[in-house]
Amino acid sequence: MKSYWFDNIVGDQREDHDSGRSVDPEYLSKLGVLYRHCPSIEIVDSIASERSYKNRDEIIVSPEKMGSAYEDKVKMFFNEHLHEDEEIRYILDGEGFFDVRSTEDEWIRIRLVQGDLIILPAGIYHRFTTDNSNYIKAMRLFKDEPKWTPLNRAPEVDGVPARQEYLSQA
Repeated sequence: MKSYWFDNIVGDQREDHDSGRSVDPEYLSKLGVLYRHCPSIEIVDSIASERSYKNRDEIIVSPEKMGSAYEDKVKMFFNEHLHEDEEIRYILDGEGFFDVRSTEDEWIRIRLVQGDLIILPAGIYHRFTTDNSNYIKAMRLFKDEPKWTPLNRAPEVDGVPARQEYLSQA
C-alpha cells in the first residue's frame, strides 16, 4: 500500500496521479480507513471473524472479464460516492486505487496491490479505479448479504445517517 495526495492533474484516472506528498497511514486511520497487508487468507479469515463479516465473493475488473462493459464500469466506480455499510476489499491479484476524501475534502490516493486489505468506513466519500494495467481481482467481504449500493455525492446524500455518523467520528 502506498498513500499520497492526489495531484488533481487532468488525465486518465488510471495513472498514478502522485503529487509526491505522501500520506501517513496514521492519518488514514484517523479518517476511519483501516489497512492491513495479509500475505495469507488465514489472516483475512481472522479479520473477517473479528469484524463479523459473514459473506464474501470475488470480482475481476478487466476488459477480458467484463468485455465491452469494462470502460463504463470503471467510469461508474470512479464516480464519487459513499456506502451505508463498510467497504472491505482484499486484493487477490493485480493493482488498483481507492481515492478517499480527507477532512479538508481533498483526495488521497491509496494504491493497493496483491495481499492488501482495506476497510473503508460507512459514510466516507470515495471512488475506485484500476491502474493502467486494467486488471484487478478482489475479494469483497460483507457483514450481511452482499450489498453494493453507491450513493453518488449530492447535497441530499450528506444528510443520510451513515454520512452523519461518519462525520461525527472523523
